[in-house]
Amino acid sequence: MTHTVEKIGGTSMSRLDELRDSLLIGDRKGADLYGRIFVVSAFAGITDLLLEHKKTGKPGVYADFASADTDHGWHEALDRVAAAMMAAHDRVLEHDGDKARAAEFVRERIEGARNCLIDLQRLCSYGHFRLEAHLMQIRELLSGLGEAHSALTATLLLQRAGVNARLVDLSGWRDEGDVTLEERITSSFESVDPMIEMPIVTGYAQCSEGLMREFDRGYSEVTFSKLAALTGAREAIIHKEFHLSSADPKLVGADAVRKLGQTNYDVADQLSNMGMEAIHPKAAKTLRQAEVPLRVANAFEPGDPGTLIDDQKAERPGVEMVTGLDIIALEVFEQDMVGVKGYDAAILEVLTRHDVRIVSKVSNANTITHYVDASLKTMRRVERDISRLYPQAEVRSRTLAMAAVIGRDLNGLAVLTRGLQAIAESGRATLGASQGPRNVDTQFILEREDLKPAIKALHKVFIEDAQKAEYPKAA
Repeated sequence: MTHTVEKIGGTSMSRLDELRDSLLIGDRKGADLYGRIFVVSAFAGITDLLLEHKKTGKPGVYADFASADTDHGWHEALDRVAAAMMAAHDRVLEHDGDKARAAEFVRERIEGARNCLIDLQRLCSYGHFRLEAHLMQIRELLSGLGEAHSALTATLLLQRAGVNARLVDLSGWRDEGDVTLEERITSSFESVDPMIEMPIVTGYAQCSEGLMREFDRGYSEVTFSKLAALTGAREAIIHKEFHLSSADPKLVGADAVRKLGQTNYDVADQLSNMGMEAIHPKAAKTLRQAEVPLRVANAFEPGDPGTLIDDQKAERPGVEMVTGLDIIALEVFEQDMVGVKGYDAAILEVLTRHDVRIVSKVSNANTITHYVDASLKTMRRVERDISRLYPQAEVRSRTLAMAAVIGRDLNGLAVLTRGLQAIAESGRATLGASQGPRNVDTQFILEREDLKPAIKALHKVFIEDAQKAEYPKAA
């Protein structure tokens, strides 16, 4: 247990030349360079172009191909990916030979993918074959292009700087056979010695389980955690562009936030539920079971230890983070619901079928309200399906927001009472609030325009004022 497994996200990868001079090499020399395995994401924006934009839903190659009446749209989308990849590695590579090798790699992979899609399109022109049966494989094929490109670029950059870097491509490009994720990683690392070389590993791994089927675009963290567990890593480290802090510094001010420093997987799960994943919950489970501690660090401050996430309980009660997200409240009111079973199960089935993520829920005698993370377009379809099931029910969706106060141990802090008071004193109204007996988070429901002011008010009470009370200024 002498090495670490470290993940670098797409935004950081786009500043790869800066990472070379800080995290990847910096002041390290000789043996100090090694003992680290890096799992990399695609350069920022590339996966959006390959699949669809993560936030706006703007179609990429996959979406254009899946819905194309003609082949012109997805061909042009694939050309845009190639141009973006070329621009991405040209920004960070300095040697013409490295640029030429990266360009050839892009041409080979892009044209290989293009030929594959053309052949599949031709095959599915026959009635016995359906394109729908192959869409997940297409999605996986395209995803692997981005990570393979960024991993190669990082390897070339490091080799040019004198580092014994080694590309470990788990994307299964032109591989034969259908292997599990564990088999893919194990076979790829049979001849790898991280103590004398620096493996640069693709965040996407082709395997029989189909990572995207279950994790969609969270697959790189699954690869990262599985690799850490299988190789017996001393520590798993996720490098972000910021520290894991008590709130968004852009919202409450960089001087007001504090770095968490240490927390546990329970808090990490609550953050994931609020849409700001420190790590995918399934990836966290893999690390916990393997007893590999997780660290979240700032990629551009390699001397800072960041925040350690493990199974340790808090030494004393305290709020660690205040965050929030936009939600939609799906409200189902039915006067005859009282004492009748089955309503909740039926609503859940509809939400599951439409792939709607549930953040929280409340219910009373005749009303069930789910707070969900979804688009209004999706919720209109959900409303129609529920109305068909319960024609007498009143079904409506309403755009709202949720602020959350989170900590390993909130016992004795009166978070619910003090939070309601803080929001009221900021001139905002709370539409609902809840706190479970586990006491790791308290949620406040608000109008969307009130979310940011509420977060600032809650952060001031529970973080800033609490810190001043704990560490008063010297007279």
